[in-house]
Amino acid sequence: MSEQHAWLALVRTPGLGSALAASLLERFGSPRAVLDAGPEAWRRAGATAAAVDGLRNPDEEGIQLDQAWLAAGADHHLITRDDPRYPALLREIPNPPLCLFVNGDPEVLALPQLAIVGSRNPTPGGRRTAREFGRHLAGRGLTITSGLALGVDAAAHQGALDAGGPTVAVTATGPDRVYPGRNRSLAHAIAADGAVVTEFPCGTPARAGHFPRRNRIISGLAAGTLVVEASPRSGSLITARYALEQGREVFAIPGSIHNPLARGCHRLIRDGTAKLVEQADEILEELPALLRPQDCGTGADEAPAEPAAELDAEHRRVLEAVGHDPVPLETVLQRTGLTADTVSSILLLLELSGRVEAMPGGRYIRAG
Repeated sequence: MSEQHAWLALVRTPGLGSALAASLLERFGSPRAVLDAGPEAWRRAGATAAAVDGLRNPDEEGIQLDQAWLAAGADHHLITRDDPRYPALLREIPNPPLCLFVNGDPEVLALPQLAIVGSRNPTPGGRRTAREFGRHLAGRGLTITSGLALGVDAAAHQGALDAGGPTVAVTATGPDRVYPGRNRSLAHAIAADGAVVTEFPCGTPARAGHFPRRNRIISGLAAGTLVVEASPRSGSLITARYALEQGREVFAIPGSIHNPLARGCHRLIRDGTAKLVEQADEILEELPALLRPQDCGTGADEAPAEPAAELDAEHRRVLEAVGHDPVPLETVLQRTGLTADTVSSILLLLELSGRVEAMPGGRYIRAG
């Protein structure tokens, strides 16, 4: 039996959670030694009847599925707990995954990461904010990690891809499945420039109980978690709770008091468990050590500006309408003739790129 076969046998053993698996590995030294130990030794180590039966009769058919997936592409990897590529931050959490199935570049998992999570049905503004925060922060050296779900997750991943930065998607299914199916092309793009990660073996479907397990990995990979639009019952708050338990930073973006999707964020801020964030660079101020060396020369309150020539006509029109004196949004609308949604979106982009500053009272002014 190969070492890989033995690891996969442990992964597929029913009733063998991360904690018990870690205990068995510590006691016997290796996956093969665990499997050779026998029922009495397993029981003395605390294995349940289901785990003993699974260890005695490994799921050979399932193991063959996993091995076929691993052999199907050079970008398919199994990262075990004793692999030097296993993410250091993830190793620190309670009950870290026994193994990770990785589609993409496993080296990405060692890069500084920020998790961005939120509603599956965000407002247009929430979706736009997630994408722009993902784009800006990826451009400043952070790898964006999320859960490949519809809504905020997908927007954050896309923002990182827009910036040409890597992004990590943690899924709640086997590596041979994409859930939701609508994000299949996004998953392929993420795997090409980053990594799609799961602890579940091949053939595992999406089940409700898998998503909290996925969420602990999302927060466990990252030094901080940003929540963008979340209802009080949102799974994103589970991710935030895991982040707190793991000793990681939690950030939340406030919203309108009339927006039910802002209430989860407001609760985190009100309880003192999350830091209020209005601009992407505020996160960089809290996590300066995560910046890559080449990014550290740029001040945390200075987003690197693109040359004005790279702005399209509408962006230039809005920038010129703002001017060097504070003006309200209504004035920008009058000067440009654009819709409120368009102007709001462009102002956010200009703010994130360091060209415009938001002032008290809903006013805007050109930066510099």
